[in-house]
Amino acid sequence: MGKLINIDNGGTLTDICVLDGDQVWRTKTLTTPFDLSKCFFDGLVKASKAIYGCEDIVALLASTDHIRYSTTQGTNALVERKGQRLGLLLSGGLSVDALRHTTQAAGLLADLVGERSVSVDLGLADEALASAAVRAVNALASAGANRIVVAHGGHDRLAQEQRLKKIFLRAFPQHLLGAIPLLYSHEVVEDDDDVRRAWTTIFNAFLHPAMERFLYNAEHKLRTNKAQNPLLIFRNDGHSARVAKTIALKTYSSGPRGGMEGARALAAHYGFEHLVSIDIGGTTTDIGEVRAGAVREDRHGQVEGVAVSFPLCNVVSVGVGGSSIIRVENGAIRVGPESVGSAPGPACFGLGGTQATITDAFLLSGLLDPESFFGGELKIDAARARSAVETHLATPLGTNAESAVARMEQAWVAKVADSIRAFTAVTPQTTLAAFGGAGPFVVCRVAEAAGISRVLIPGLAAVFSAFGLGFSDIAHSYEAAIAPGDDLAAVVSTLTQRVRRGMHAEGFALEDCTLTRSLRIASAQSERVLPLGDSLPALQAGERAFVSLTACKPIAQPSLRGKFGAATTAAVSRATRAVLLNDKTRELPLYRVEDQCAGAAANGPAVLEEAFFTCRIDAGWRFEVNDAGDVLLSKV
Repeated sequence: MGKLINIDNGGTLTDICVLDGDQVWRTKTLTTPFDLSKCFFDGLVKASKAIYGCEDIVALLASTDHIRYSTTQGTNALVERKGQRLGLLLSGGLSVDALRHTTQAAGLLADLVGERSVSVDLGLADEALASAAVRAVNALASAGANRIVVAHGGHDRLAQEQRLKKIFLRAFPQHLLGAIPLLYSHEVVEDDDDVRRAWTTIFNAFLHPAMERFLYNAEHKLRTNKAQNPLLIFRNDGHSARVAKTIALKTYSSGPRGGMEGARALAAHYGFEHLVSIDIGGTTTDIGEVRAGAVREDRHGQVEGVAVSFPLCNVVSVGVGGSSIIRVENGAIRVGPESVGSAPGPACFGLGGTQATITDAFLLSGLLDPESFFGGELKIDAARARSAVETHLATPLGTNAESAVARMEQAWVAKVADSIRAFTAVTPQTTLAAFGGAGPFVVCRVAEAAGISRVLIPGLAAVFSAFGLGFSDIAHSYEAAIAPGDDLAAVVSTLTQRVRRGMHAEGFALEDCTLTRSLRIASAQSERVLPLGDSLPALQAGERAFVSLTACKPIAQPSLRGKFGAATTAAVSRATRAVLLNDKTRELPLYRVEDQCAGAAANGPAVLEEAFFTCRIDAGWRFEVNDAGDVLLSKV
């Protein structure tokens, strides 16, 4: 078996995790938003150097079976509204007003579509309809649309959208230069909810072009460097597929889903009934949960508060991270949601940033050491951090930098803890999993504020979402509507052929995959999923049935080891660190994770650190390191 490479592209940092049996290499590189393929290959080059002692990307790729990749590009594109200028052509019972059904939806429609929307009357005779439809497309193009979504409201959507498609194929041959792509909602998803289906198509049309260009470019470079297999894109449903078989919208928030797959595996391994995760990166804190072994998921996911037709992991992203801007507004400290990202980054990075962040605060407090930060690869400047904190916090608050740092931490912790409590109900059985580069920083304070007394820091915390991608298999799902009286066997046979073709495109025979069959019964009020039997059950008024087939090809996954509660030994400290605590500087013992043997434990206050994360263990807390390098913090 060859190596497995997992890459998680975040807004500030891109994480790389390479697995070869029980051996794991990990590294990080700054995200390059102007060209994501640069940080993609920068990370691979750094990983090859870590493995071979020199840069040899060809050797790395030649020895690798699969590369799984997740990206925040879709999430960031929507947040920043950087995408296609969409036009919208509606017909039947679907109207612009229907798409503006909430304040959030109205705002999104204004940003993504604006005034570029028209309606067509499909009651017209063929010749009149053809003329009206062509005029509508020309009007949208003249208004600036470079991609047009076609959506019909009503149960006859398939026939009516296909009717329009025939007209447009004659009027606007797609092989001509300058032809505007037209996207039809029935080709994206099967969903009786017209508004939800239309929004799904709008989001996908907005995200598709930029992601397609980048991902195919990355895949081309991989082939040039002798990659053995196609690039696999990790999706929000927890599975992976090659670029050509991936819908752009399913990559939305896929990085956080990677973290949740890892959290699910850890919860099962350690027997945690309720695991709440905080993945704190440079820009956001992504909060999710695993309860009774299952990742929290919505059957109809939410994209910026608007429902879509696909299931999406229920992870809330809060605008607070290591690079979130912290400032004073109306005499109070405000944390985020704006972020300086990796460019220009926190003031202490010395890359041109001047705004104050929690990274600057932790550097001034002594928690972070300029010599060890980011594995010693990125030198941080305390003088620049002090200048930013004094300018943007201390002076407006009328205090000194040290007092401002304490208040910055208090506000930052409160925002994370308040977000946890708003997301889920905390119980005595709740364990908090903290990962991401900024997750462990002051997690004891966060846990206390949220009412949680046990914290797990995975050994690969700094690259945990990338590690979590490794728990995904290659899979495809297909669904078809079925009505009473339809031939169930024929529907299943048709779907089986679609599944077979989908997995063949991935390079696998259906006979080598696991096949799951289910029946989804939906109405306007509810939805339920049942195992598929030999016949269709009786349907209630207003219900419709859908047959679903999912084919899954298992690929190698990481193995988990380690346990807590064995005989403990005193943790080894080889140095101290001067850290500001409660307005006083104290010399705290410094524990390096790599110096600890299985069962090593110590009480706070202390500093626990490895190459890519630093954690302050506060008084009243105890840490234990197990043989897997995972760390359990317990309130004592």
